Amino acid sequence: MTGAEPADPVAATDDDAAELIAQLRALAGADPADVRQVVAEVLAALDRAAGGALREHLPESIRVDAGLDASRSA
Repeated sequence: MTGAEPADPVAATDDDAAELIAQLRALAGADPADVRQVVAEVLAALDRAAGGALREHLPESIRVDAGLDASRSA
């Protein structure tokens, strides 16, 4: 280890995920539709960065919200 790496990478990931969930819940309290839109935009950006590989792992309803549904793009 170089010192820059967390002692337990899984724990760091869990902490990051918990923080993100808390932030989304706080935002959702204000306007759930806004949160859904933000999440859809983030997923679409991640899918683009992954060369389209993410969309096949997402449920259809999320693909539609994110504009990743192949049947709608035709």
